[in-house]
Amino acid sequence: MAGHGMHQSQNLALQQILAPQLQQSLLILQTPLLELRNLVQQEMETNPVLEELPDDPSLDGPNGAEPSADTNFKEEFEKLASLDEEWRDYMAQSSSYSGGSREARDKRQFFFDSIATQETLQQNLVGQLNQTALGTDDRKTAEMIIGNIDDNGFLQSTPEEMALNSGIPKEDFEKMLTLIQSFYPRGVGARDLRECLLIQLQREGKESSLEYKIISEHMEDLGKRRFPEIARRMGISVEEVQKAANNIARLNPRPGQVFAAAPQNYVLPDVTVEKVDGDYQIILNNEQIPHLRISNIYKDIIAQDNNGADVKDYIRDKIRSGKFLIRSIHQRQQTISNIAHQIVSRQRDFFEHGPSHLKPMTMGDIADAIGVHETTVSRAVSGKYMATPQGIFEMKYFFTPGYQTATGESMSNTSVKEAILDLVKHEPGSSPLSDQEIVEILTERGIPIARRTVAKYRTELNILPSHMRRKY
Repeated sequence: MAGHGMHQSQNLALQQILAPQLQQSLLILQTPLLELRNLVQQEMETNPVLEELPDDPSLDGPNGAEPSADTNFKEEFEKLASLDEEWRDYMAQSSSYSGGSREARDKRQFFFDSIATQETLQQNLVGQLNQTALGTDDRKTAEMIIGNIDDNGFLQSTPEEMALNSGIPKEDFEKMLTLIQSFYPRGVGARDLRECLLIQLQREGKESSLEYKIISEHMEDLGKRRFPEIARRMGISVEEVQKAANNIARLNPRPGQVFAAAPQNYVLPDVTVEKVDGDYQIILNNEQIPHLRISNIYKDIIAQDNNGADVKDYIRDKIRSGKFLIRSIHQRQQTISNIAHQIVSRQRDFFEHGPSHLKPMTMGDIADAIGVHETTVSRAVSGKYMATPQGIFEMKYFFTPGYQTATGESMSNTSVKEAILDLVKHEPGSSPLSDQEIVEILTERGIPIARRTVAKYRTELNILPSHMRRKY
């Protein structure tokens, strides 16, 4: 029993030693390429034995590490992987590695402070207001109105409510609101969608148009595309209503969105797939990752007899940590490479013909093929992108369940969605396909699918129900 207890204590001690390395190795595995370089540079700041090789373009092997240690590293990495689930929540917190020197933090803050910010809708409206000759009271009232306009350009508080809260007469708010509604973008300051569209038509001089009258008097029916009902009430043809509705659709239902900052999604592929001589080649993006080695200076310090044991222990610890970092990066790249090869091998039809030929594939399938745990595959593809002849795709895109067709072939959910989208694109406008009709067509093609599944996919594809797609 004593031996068993000692063995347990040794295992516990090993886990306590490996736990920080587990955090690091799993973080490196799941970190997107753009963030990985910053993470590695932060590690270099805290580990003096690491140095970058500016002239070494290869990550084919773990730099600066003795080959004899490879087996030990592999065993350690497997032990780390066994603790993966315990640290799932921990790894989700990117702030775990937000440390670094004060100088580095100041540099990052200076970088963020230097980024030009896009002008907001409210700032633009204030700028237009400043170009208008107004008295102090009117300016204060107008600024209060601007403060109550949301990012879509709609007024979120009525003149009555603002008058009640401020003590300023309602008439003053009405007057200043009329002024602001004359500002750019057209439709800004409206209280609802109906007023927003009417303002845009007024600014275009179309107050006498059929479009203006339909919006003014039949907005609810227009929203539900009850064109025959509108035509009956107005004494005109359905075709005229359809034409007017098409013109109304060109107006902007969210005028303030022109000032919305575009999402800063910079995608740098981890993997590039190119077709060369009829075969697909996989190229890993190693250029963005610092190529590291252990500095010989610190190896020489350990070899010197005049250095104390504490100094040598410190350096040995840093060298051990540095080697693990180097090999974790190598392991990351190797894992991504293995997954990419499996994707290309299993999804050749996709690379040849596009998304409609994507085949069902699960992370479990790939994990079994490359000999890792499914969670490792999940982490390895998280936030990673692949550049292909069909475009740039997130690696998770290639993992999708599917259907068994009548001929016994497998078909991915993405391919089924593509088929639905294609049917809707080519349906007759006067009699759009119902969900049940789509089910029947797909069934005839050998794709068994339930009507509720068609409805679900149609919603995900932002396709309206058939009665709202009808054109007259």
